Amino acid sequence: MKIDLSQVVVLVTGASKGIGLACARAFAQAGATVVGVSRNRDNLRDAVQALAAEGLAMKTYAVDLTDGDAVLRLVESIEDEVGPIGVLVNSAGAARRYSVDELNPAAFRQAMDAKYFTYVHAMEPVLKRMAARGKGSVVNIVGQGGKQAGVMHIAGGSANAGLMLASVGYARALADKGVRVNVINPGLTQTSRVEEGLQAAVRATGRRREDLLAEQLSGIPMGRAAEPEEIANVALFLASDYASYVSGAVIPMDGCTSSVI
Repeated sequence: MKIDLSQVVVLVTGASKGIGLACARAFAQAGATVVGVSRNRDNLRDAVQALAAEGLAMKTYAVDLTDGDAVLRLVESIEDEVGPIGVLVNSAGAARRYSVDELNPAAFRQAMDAKYFTYVHAMEPVLKRMAARGKGSVVNIVGQGGKQAGVMHIAGGSANAGLMLASVGYARALADKGVRVNVINPGLTQTSRVEEGLQAAVRATGRRREDLLAEQLSGIPMGRAAEPEEIANVALFLASDYASYVSGAVIPMDGCTSSVI
């Protein structure tokens, strides 16, 4: 199976590192015109250089996705300067990890601003334009923390749960407009977020980082964390015409940890 997106503009949020960068690479390899967004210009520059070393290109914009007006202007600029956005991959935003003792209303607000609204700000203007054109695909990289309550991820998990509902709601609402919306829920994945979560757990429990990591890995039936490229491969499939009858799906990628029906 060869996925060819050579005529498609793909917007990837959070494209400067981790799963977002892996998605940018996968879509560029499929021939897409990739537009990467992050608020950190330096990280974007490093990402562009890393892709260029592989013979791949990515046009970038530095934007704070928590600013809805700025994101609207971003979408307008991309469609004017690059072309109509055919695929949106949301992988930006990271809710901080808090122990129960650290939780307060500000922590929940941070989680919603960082994860929920960064995705909604990008989805809302892009989906309207896709619906008007009668074609488009959105893939939201969310997280299993929205389905499985974790004591270190109550605020972030709440944002993830809301985002899953918004995603499948949009999928249902726009199904007759030629627009598909799907969700990928990664579990433990080899990114900088793993270290952040470990450090929060160290603060909460006083246990050694190495012991906490070993415990997390022992709970994964496949015995390892996911690689960002594995998440990107599924995002690429979902965005392509090979998944033309898939919408409103919420796909776990957690090494079979949540083996439920």
